[in-house]
Amino acid sequence: MKKIFILVGEPSGDRLAFNVISTLKKNKKDIEYLSVGGEYLKKLNIKSIYDLNEVTYLGFTNVIFNLFKIKNKIKITIKEIIKFNPDILFSVDSPDLTLRIAEKVKKINPKIKIIHFVSPKVYVWRENRVKKLKSFLDHILLLFPFEKKFFENENIPSTFTGHPLLEESRNAKIEITNFTNSKKRLFSIFPGSRFSEINTLTPILFRFIKLMNNKYNDVFFIFHSTQKHIHLIKKMLKKEDFFNCDVVSDEDIKSEMLKRSIFAISKSGTVSLEICNLKIPSIIIYKMNFINFFIIKLLVKVKFANIINIAANEEVIPELLQSKCNAENIFYHVDNLLNNKIHLQNQINKTQQIIKKFKTKNPSEIASKVLIDFL
Repeated sequence: MKKIFILVGEPSGDRLAFNVISTLKKNKKDIEYLSVGGEYLKKLNIKSIYDLNEVTYLGFTNVIFNLFKIKNKIKITIKEIIKFNPDILFSVDSPDLTLRIAEKVKKINPKIKIIHFVSPKVYVWRENRVKKLKSFLDHILLLFPFEKKFFENENIPSTFTGHPLLEESRNAKIEITNFTNSKKRLFSIFPGSRFSEINTLTPILFRFIKLMNNKYNDVFFIFHSTQKHIHLIKKMLKKEDFFNCDVVSDEDIKSEMLKRSIFAISKSGTVSLEICNLKIPSIIIYKMNFINFFIIKLLVKVKFANIINIAANEEVIPELLQSKCNAENIFYHVDNLLNNKIHLQNQINKTQQIIKKFKTKNPSEIASKVLIDFL
């Protein structure tokens, strides 16, 4: 029986892996799996050698403070991969973790094929990383068409798959009346999937909601969470005693809530693509400690944080980062957009033009076929 080890480093990668592997399981059933995975891979009954949260850290300083733990987890992971002896190591995103492990695995056992999904952001910083990847990567799967040239220049085999999150369509009718008053307009909020993100962004978002409630009485706010952090956000919400807020973690319910939303606030990341794909107007927020931000500003070579804005080379979706990420500023931008239908529609039209370039007919099918070809 063929074997695949799936290696992810954070929840967004876990979700991407789920899309590909669920398709692969339908096409080829005689494969044994083991992983470092999270909630999504668990749904596929794929065992994880430890909890994904044990290696999910945000920012340079957090990595430094947890360096010993990370090094220990890397050693354990490499040991377990070699012991499992897979035909393919399928690493997904989180390049500073997954590709470091992949490189060491390849040196120990060159017979293991390394297929990586989601290019390191070489179009943002550290373009020279591509040269190093050539020594151990057998194939790389790309989310965006503009990434291909970086790998073709180094003769690294690559496939543009398109983004799997743009192919998702949940047709099941989900009942959400238990969560919200049907007379109120839904407003989706994505405070992040990491504890550090939630801790930083949620208090700011609570102050924003208070400002919104002073002006609007017909809006219901839905916080989109993971199962891991739903109780944390519920506890935080309870202290605020909001009358028009709730938090959900069920994927089908979250999807239905987003579809029916009039607006979304999202931390910078993959979820913004899903928001745009559903033609929901939005803004992007993010905040990290000053040291992390200073380091990133020194290294990055693009003007924007969000992939839509990077691809468009303009701020299609407002980005409120660092000092701009405060309740008053968020309210100002949201209020302006909600009351300007022309600006709202312009944002939707421009995001659709960009999203169209990121789509293929069946991203997960394309990615799973590459895996099958290597087995």
